[in-house]
Amino acid sequence: MHVSLDGFVCGPAGEQDWMTMTDDEMGEYLVSDLRKTVDSMLVGRVLYQGFASFWPEMAKSKDAPQALVEFAQWMENTPKIVFSRSLDKVEWKNSSLAKKSPVEEVEELKKKPGGDMVIFGGAGIVAHFTEHNLVDEYRLKLEPVILGKGRPLFGDLGERRKLKLVHSKQFDSGVMGLYYQAIRQ
Repeated sequence: MHVSLDGFVCGPAGEQDWMTMTDDEMGEYLVSDLRKTVDSMLVGRVLYQGFASFWPEMAKSKDAPQALVEFAQWMENTPKIVFSRSLDKVEWKNSSLAKKSPVEEVEELKKKPGGDMVIFGGAGIVAHFTEHNLVDEYRLKLEPVILGKGRPLFGDLGERRKLKLVHSKQFDSGVMGLYYQAIRQ
């Protein structure tokens, strides 16, 4: 997830115009192993709807960079579990609605054989999963901007969470790619 230096994932009106979207090296660094290790995505309703309106067309694009088209095809073909209180159905290829609570759904998925799961967001579902100790690793794009106001990545978790920095890289755009591992007590 993109995050501002003061911990926001979007501005007060949901704006994301401050995010660096033109740094190909950053994108490759942060997602290169997703296609190798991840076999399912967990997404909240809002992000799911945004993804479903963008990635299917990108997967068929003749004009987009090949790397972006290949990533879009991976997005299309990877199973997606959608967490929503308002959707009755999901229609994007390889998508299904979670049938249980987020905690029950993830705990059940973790027991099954397979690869890693990725949560692309949004902030609400990431905070919920963090609150219930379901996140093993955080991959952040720390943006060189202070927003002052907006939607916080974690909100009010109520207690401290310890993390261990396992990878970091600075990019020419000023963005820091950060991988943190959750430390369980």
